Amino acid sequence: MPNWEIEDNFSGIVCGIDEAGRGPWVGSVAAGAVAFLTRDINPELLQNLNDSKKLAAAKRERLYNLILAEADAGRLIYGIGLASAAEIDRLNILQATFLAMHRAAEKLTVTPAHALIDGNRLPADFICPTSCYIGGDGLSYSIAAASVIAKVYRDRLMQKLAEQYPFYGFEKNAGYGTKDHIEGIRAHGLTPQHRQSYKPIKQYLETKQI
Repeated sequence: MPNWEIEDNFSGIVCGIDEAGRGPWVGSVAAGAVAFLTRDINPELLQNLNDSKKLAAAKRERLYNLILAEADAGRLIYGIGLASAAEIDRLNILQATFLAMHRAAEKLTVTPAHALIDGNRLPADFICPTSCYIGGDGLSYSIAAASVIAKVYRDRLMQKLAEQYPFYGFEKNAGYGTKDHIEGIRAHGLTPQHRQSYKPIKQYLETKQI
């Protein structure tokens, strides 16, 4: 479970950064950045924070709202950044993810002294020094909070996309290549939000088969 141990290795304001949406075939990739300004944080939030992928959707929503409430109370700051499907196609998913991370960090109202980034690769030319941690969303409160922010925000975007394109099950599959998504492509083709550089979508564009 996450704790403060990684944050304690650094002085000054430390932010955690994580992404959501690298694997889906459609939509933006999202990044969250969260920096706790105090350790006097709602105990319910700290007790339940974890890697967002390990949390039920209802719990993620509850934690997302608690994070926003702590931000409103001035106890933390957060930012959310996106890179579009078109940017993913132009840059590749790794570089687009780094772009979303830059955008998330730049939305923080205070420039952090250090950024803790989930994963094993670091974005270049960041606004502050960075360190990466494999599985960091299960180790650090800041990264775990960022993972929840990114995941819930992106899921909500996909729910809106499902209203615009109702034949693909985006509200349930978040754009991953599930059976209902594939059936939607076969029946209705692609949307402008599909990532054309992804192998299944590229194959469909070339052969009309998936």
